[in-house]
Amino acid sequence: MTVGVEEEYLVVDPVSRQVSPEAEKVVALAAAKLGERVTTEFTCYQVEVRTDPHTSLTRLGDQLRSTRAVVSRAAARLGLAVISSGTPVLGQRTPPPITPGDRYAQSVATYGALDHEQTVCAAHVHIGVPDETTAVQLSNHLRPWLPALIAMTANSPYWDGQDTGYASWRTTTWGRWPVAGPPPYFTSRDHFQTLVDTLVTSGTVMDRGSLYWDIRPSHHVPTLEVRIADALPTVTDTVLLAGVIKGLAATAFTAIRRSQPAPKPGSEILRAACWRAAHDGLAGDTINLRTGRLEPAAVLNKRLADTVRAALGAADLASLQAAQRHLLTHGNGADRQRAAYRQRRHLPDVVDHLIHSMTALDYCRHSVSDRQDASDAPCLLPPHTHHSNGPT
Repeated sequence: MTVGVEEEYLVVDPVSRQVSPEAEKVVALAAAKLGERVTTEFTCYQVEVRTDPHTSLTRLGDQLRSTRAVVSRAAARLGLAVISSGTPVLGQRTPPPITPGDRYAQSVATYGALDHEQTVCAAHVHIGVPDETTAVQLSNHLRPWLPALIAMTANSPYWDGQDTGYASWRTTTWGRWPVAGPPPYFTSRDHFQTLVDTLVTSGTVMDRGSLYWDIRPSHHVPTLEVRIADALPTVTDTVLLAGVIKGLAATAFTAIRRSQPAPKPGSEILRAACWRAAHDGLAGDTINLRTGRLEPAAVLNKRLADTVRAALGAADLASLQAAQRHLLTHGNGADRQRAAYRQRRHLPDVVDHLIHSMTALDYCRHSVSDRQDASDAPCLLPPHTHHSNGPT
């Protein structure tokens, strides 16, 4: 099974700590080494990168780390820096400066003020699939796990210099779009195609690229794209996300081969659970989709880890368990951003924390046991910095 990642970054001025509209210049410099794997995004503040498809989480992490280093060095040559956060901390304008291009101009003309708060960044994980029928079936099996994935990856508590009260404000802003949030339960590939055709012909979306469901069959490569996560602060966080989704997909593949139906929580309760996860992150409660009752988000996170355990190899499993323990001890990206702020109650410190996290050496092959194959065993354990003092 192959897995690939797209990450979106924000360009910032390391002196003012505000976002900088110089992404196009950063991309131009980084492209000398990354080629088409780096590009601009919707606003002039954003850079997008993508990896190749990988079967090894180690190699995925290596490429992510080297890619981040190239982009960071390109920004530094311009007197700038890059951060990986679901939202800017300081300095965004409303409406933001839009990257030139017909598609972006069409979006602004079609959706108006919906585009005014889209200075947001995500991490997208692509799982290789043999065909669209399989992609639709996988979507059904993965959708009940969306609240757990939101809680684990929340990394956007600040917006316009204020704490929003949410762990993932990016998730909340995306919910305003006409086709966004948890995807429907699809009864077949034809059901998916018919619904998409209706959304396009009605003008609700411009094309298949404007389907902003949290999970969707990709419109241009043979993958299922899981779009739920905020841009994550470290390579470790992104590789952990990719590993969990890979494990969930492998578990779902087995269920599909055995003709086991996917769980089918109601759309309303699933959407409510996603909202709760975006609000509380790992530090609060989530909604149990079976009972409708609240339970600690940490309990759901443990259930997520237990579910993927059987689908992972021994080396990956050991690393995943270590990363899960660290996540529960030190919190997700939102917890770490808030911890950075609490040091001096100074928002520029949050940006400094994110700049440091961007290329922190947190992917440590040397910590893998000598009895394991170090070429295949990623160390997903993030470092304990003075900022990382989230909930226990």
